[in-house]
Amino acid sequence: MRNGADRSGRLLSAFLDCRDLLGRVVRRLVRPEDVDDILQETFIRAYVAAKETEIRHPRAFMVKTARNVAMNKLLSADSQRTCSMEDYAPSAVYGSTETLESEIEAKERFLGFCRAVRALPAQCRRVFVLKKVYGLSQQEIAKHLGISESTVEKHVAKGLLMCARSMEDAGLGEDRRRRAGSRAARAEQD
Repeated sequence: MRNGADRSGRLLSAFLDCRDLLGRVVRRLVRPEDVDDILQETFIRAYVAAKETEIRHPRAFMVKTARNVAMNKLLSADSQRTCSMEDYAPSAVYGSTETLESEIEAKERFLGFCRAVRALPAQCRRVFVLKKVYGLSQQEIAKHLGISESTVEKHVAKGLLMCARSMEDAGLGEDRRRRAGSRAARAEQD
């Protein structure tokens, strides 16, 4: 029984220590009024999981859980927003091809970015994701991974460079966006 109380205490302490970080992660995904509910759900899920198994890295576990809960909230809210085509004016439906193209291109770029990040060396990928996805400071990452801030900075720079090269090689870099922008400008002139 004492072991369970120790786990719960460590989990609560970890939650309170990273609550601000969790809030920052969640605020990027959902409306401000949903943040507290998601943080509460995150703690509950972590608490339930901790009863069944030992959570070795509670902070990382809770960040991932908070992000998943927020994404689930987004997906469920998205599925509840159903409407019929009659709700839209014909001009809104037919005039949105440029927006659709931009959306598809953005998704392609995002998938290309994900592939590029996945191809990074393991430690570089960990640092890069903690910095760019979860928004941790260099100091927080250094402390979490037990490395120097200088090493964190080098991994972030290396990750940025490798991802940019990978996306350029896949034809998803900045040049493609500029070409698409100039195509759109030419189309408007015609």
